[in-house]
Amino acid sequence: MLSYNLVSDRNPLVSLLIILMTLFIGFVVLGPGIGLAVASLFYDGTLMNFLEAVRDPSRYQEIRNQMLITQGVATLVSLIILPALHIRALEHKRLSPFFPAQEKLFTTIILVMGVGITFIVSISPLTEWNMNLTFPEFLKGFETWARQTEDQAAKLTEAMTRFGSVGDLLFGLVVIAVLPAIGEELVFRGLFQNELMRASKNIHVAIWMSALIFSTIHFQFYGFLPRLLLGALFGYLYYWSGNLLIPIVAHFFNNAFGVIMIYLYQHKITDLNVEENTAAPITYVLLNIVITAGLLYYLRQHYQRIRENSPADFYE
Repeated sequence: MLSYNLVSDRNPLVSLLIILMTLFIGFVVLGPGIGLAVASLFYDGTLMNFLEAVRDPSRYQEIRNQMLITQGVATLVSLIILPALHIRALEHKRLSPFFPAQEKLFTTIILVMGVGITFIVSISPLTEWNMNLTFPEFLKGFETWARQTEDQAAKLTEAMTRFGSVGDLLFGLVVIAVLPAIGEELVFRGLFQNELMRASKNIHVAIWMSALIFSTIHFQFYGFLPRLLLGALFGYLYYWSGNLLIPIVAHFFNNAFGVIMIYLYQHKITDLNVEENTAAPITYVLLNIVITAGLLYYLRQHYQRIRENSPADFYE
């Protein structure tokens, strides 16, 4: 791991508290507020009509673009701009050490693209099991809340992924794949993982705690376990490489794969409906587990060789 503090020179627990406060301000106040304000500029009706449509986007298909604008601006503000300002203005650190120049970076990115897709198929049985999980009677209240939250998220996703053209698809990719990949990796791997490493002195604790926060903060229990594993995958990719670009690429292709498959299904180019969250055939699962394991082993060994050959400038 890094031998110097990328994020802060404060006590790591104090730093983590400040990061949480920054995220709260971004998620709850600034991000959604600015997002709605910008999106309302592209709505022909009154502000009250727009806010009513936003509360139930499944009934107002004409505001798809406005919903994407709201989501995109909120992500940009809360997960990219504010964390970048936190690092640069509050902690007086630079962003460049998060993205060091490294050898064979293009080849590595190509392999990471593959991991971002094969991993989805590998964990598809777990995804299906998590989506259909039931609880004992004494937890029925939690199950009802979790299911309602999941249904609301599904309605929002459905409203934002009605792609009538390639242009709609590209807009959706920017909002659903590009911005979250950059922002969530900057926050959960760049900020949380680095500071949890300083606090715990244990990289595995830092990776899994960051993944836990990453999955929990989405408030979608029926996707909790797959998202937890994805967070851990991104965490290890960042740890091995020391380059935040690597988990960003994996995260992007994971999200982009789902968005593109939705588009292909809507236009009857494929019969595979990824929104059903059903497990892939066992042969495909096993094959993708082998491919994923092979790619991860190669990536780990690749970065270990770089460390051994040039330890002094690996993170420069």
